[in-house]
Amino acid sequence: MAEITAAAVGKLREMTNAGLMDCKKALIESQGDLDGAVDILRKKGVATAAKKSSREANDGVIAQYIQPGARVGVLVEINCETDFVAKNDAFRAFSDEVAKNLSTEPTGDTESLRVAAVAKMGENIRLSRHQRLEVNGNGLIAAYIHTGAKVGVLVEVGAGKEATTQHDDFKQLVRDITLQIAAASPTIVNRDQVDPAILAKEKEIAEDQAKGKPAQAIAKIVEGKLDKYYQIHCLVDQGFVKRSGEVTVKEHVNSVAKQLGDEITIRRFIRFQVGEAFAS
Repeated sequence: MAEITAAAVGKLREMTNAGLMDCKKALIESQGDLDGAVDILRKKGVATAAKKSSREANDGVIAQYIQPGARVGVLVEINCETDFVAKNDAFRAFSDEVAKNLSTEPTGDTESLRVAAVAKMGENIRLSRHQRLEVNGNGLIAAYIHTGAKVGVLVEVGAGKEATTQHDDFKQLVRDITLQIAAASPTIVNRDQVDPAILAKEKEIAEDQAKGKPAQAIAKIVEGKLDKYYQIHCLVDQGFVKRSGEVTVKEHVNSVAKQLGDEITIRRFIRFQVGEAFAS
């Protein structure tokens, strides 16, 4: 039988982050073959993952990956049991790898990665959701992960001319928009996307609150209430955070577009926050 040295056990632990005794047993089983021992630990990890799958995983991170050229991007939420693991460098690296894989294969199999991560971290891990954006026409995809990785944003911003997308002012605008979405939590890009049923309900509430006032006053109150709703929920109607709300996002976008001599459009965005997908 091959001699199992402390150095080999240490090397296997470094490669897998598994426990020392598990590493030693795997090396004995593989007769000292490191790669074989890794496979053994991963196979054992399947059982470990199954045992842990019933445990709640309500912490975690938001991760992103933007392909070279910034025309394809992915945002993913990956959950674990504790904030300690969520802050772990190995967990962050695993999350980044999952996002990268999903950018090229949106329906690809990530289960082997998840199982290996469960074996390493010793916690239940769940890939809760992911979305992928790809530019249609001229434009860029950008992402932003807020400090702590609890909030992440993915956005597509389009331009009329390809040359515009290579301009530093356009790239800065796109970055600023991701920060805006992270900070101000819009739910839609513009007013056209508001659900008519929601709009009707908001109008009904406003009219009820203004009951008893003259018709002209009611109309103004309703208009004001709806404008307030748009300013909260519609990205382009929000006050631009980077300029302390002195102008709207739409006004700032139009200003940059004018400087660049082009038309710029915020096409769509995704905003993930850890835990919101399964919040009761």
